[in-house]
Amino acid sequence: MLLLILGDVVAVLRYRRDCDWALLRQLLPSVLPGIALGAWFLSLVPDGVLRLSIGWLLVVFVVVAIVGRLRTPKEVPEEPSRPHWGVAVGTGVAAGFTTMTANAAGPVMTLYLLEAGVKKAAFIGTGAWFFLLVNVAKTPFSAALGLFPTSTLILTVFLAPFVLLGTWVGIRIVHRVGQRAFENLALVASLVGAVLLIAR
Repeated sequence: MLLLILGDVVAVLRYRRDCDWALLRQLLPSVLPGIALGAWFLSLVPDGVLRLSIGWLLVVFVVVAIVGRLRTPKEVPEEPSRPHWGVAVGTGVAAGFTTMTANAAGPVMTLYLLEAGVKKAAFIGTGAWFFLLVNVAKTPFSAALGLFPTSTLILTVFLAPFVLLGTWVGIRIVHRVGQRAFENLALVASLVGAVLLIAR
């Protein structure tokens, strides 16, 4: 999670002006209950069981989204839409829960932002701010659960340069990708992330 926060900081610094704050304000209030629920579940349920359950659930969601886009491809709207408040609340709780239990809110946010129809830069900027705020908010919960042993801190320091390299490569590549291709890549990346949860 500490590595994710590092990547979030870099993304926010680069795309801080592209955030769709209206979407974010609609989503954030319900994230904290999801984080608290996830922390509670972590204290009761084995990590492996949670990971498999979340992984399969995300696979189903992403596959349904991909099939829907293949059947009824739509143009990117000029202005982003505002998802129904119930969708925002459900997404916030799901994102908080999945990020707390498996650091796996990426697919949830991808589906939410694609449904809102945001442009590429706003997609990245909104997601960057969301994950920075959420990851910082859940740090006390993770620390209370003993998820930051010395070995994790050492590994974080060792891997930090690779995270920075990855963010640099990503920033350079994203400008070369069109909107539709970017959305498709985001869905594929979400599917891969969900499958990795299952395979881990």
